Amino acid sequence: MPSQLKNLYPGKLPLPQLDVSSYDPQTIHYHQIQEDSDLPNLNDWVELFRKSIPTYKKLAAKDPSAKNRQAAEQAAERFAKHYDDLMCQLAKDPLANLPGFGSEPLSIFRIVALREACYKGEGFWDPFKPVKDEENSKALKLLPGVLKDLDDIEDRGKRLELALRGVFAGNVFDLGAQGTADMFENGEGGFEKTRTELVERPWAIDNLDQVLQRWQQKPHHKAMLFVDNAGTDVVLGMIPLARELIKNGTFVVLAANEVPALNDITAAELKVLLKDCGKIDKLLGRAVDEQVITVVSSGSALPIIDLTKLSPECVAAAEDVDLVVVEGMGRAIETNLYASFSCDSLKLAMVKHPEVAQVLKCRMYDCVCKFDRGKGNQSIGWGDITGDASWINKSARQNQQRVKGKPSPWTQVIGRANWIPGNGGISLCVGDGDE
Repeated sequence: MPSQLKNLYPGKLPLPQLDVSSYDPQTIHYHQIQEDSDLPNLNDWVELFRKSIPTYKKLAAKDPSAKNRQAAEQAAERFAKHYDDLMCQLAKDPLANLPGFGSEPLSIFRIVALREACYKGEGFWDPFKPVKDEENSKALKLLPGVLKDLDDIEDRGKRLELALRGVFAGNVFDLGAQGTADMFENGEGGFEKTRTELVERPWAIDNLDQVLQRWQQKPHHKAMLFVDNAGTDVVLGMIPLARELIKNGTFVVLAANEVPALNDITAAELKVLLKDCGKIDKLLGRAVDEQVITVVSSGSALPIIDLTKLSPECVAAAEDVDLVVVEGMGRAIETNLYASFSCDSLKLAMVKHPEVAQVLKCRMYDCVCKFDRGKGNQSIGWGDITGDASWINKSARQNQQRVKGKPSPWTQVIGRANWIPGNGGISLCVGDGDE
């Protein structure tokens, strides 16, 4: 791999639950689409990415880390020209040997990696940071209302459905898609309005009923959620979903990018943001303190993900995971849509590119809710122990090693533990047992 692209693939390990033998991270193979096909052809896909160049250029020119505004504007212009030139070359020859980048079959990974390499090559490490910070602040103000909407629903299934609809609504905040970038620029696409006005079911891929059916069974022991964008996406979508999983008795690991890309949240940013959410909501606050919910770096540096190139930290955290959730159009549709796992998996995203809508034969802003059962999946949640509870004693000992002071009542339970959400607080009904 050319040196310019190596730092964009810092992770090297596969997700333990991934069926590597059948794995192809790409959903759409650009070079295999015939010119006379009804589907978008190679030139259509290249043009799709060229359309995003003005957004990148505009944000780069305003990069707050730049010491000289004029120099930043000149660098932004160089990025735009360089990346556009590369895209034009690939449109003419998908196998073009690009100076400094080599030659390989055209794929979404190549196109996106080239864009990030050109961007960072001009010194633009994270020009989306001001936008992310601003959107995180706005979303945090809305979080109490979103959580109250969920907690006001007594039916567990209906509560989960609303949380999932929140994931789709939050996923609108995507500056990598020109349509939603324009919505953001015009101040459109509010969370509550989007959640209320989601396209009607059935969705593009609609396994919601299967998800709700599985929800009524034993809770999963541990879920790993590969998150996407900052702002409403993670704060009002994925974190409330994680909270529902925790209330159901499931440990949660949030996996985010190691390196900034677009308006995607990074692991470092998410660790701070999750603590901020914990200051707003007592349940989340306690979950953070007791490490019932944690954050790891996925090892990725792109707005898409190859699940065979993860960080050691992510792979270690995934060892006992029995639910994998992949979210976002780039991670769950354009890549990994057909990935198979030994455990249960859920792919969640909103369709924001017309070309992707054509491939899926669906509407713009349609939803993907793809649920697949794993083979031989024995799910035991920490809140659903009625028999042998040896694992929970082990968790208690491990937790004592991590958290100095008094052992956690969440993990020092041998009997059945049931969550009872109160008025913004937590009540924990504990069965008999001791360490």
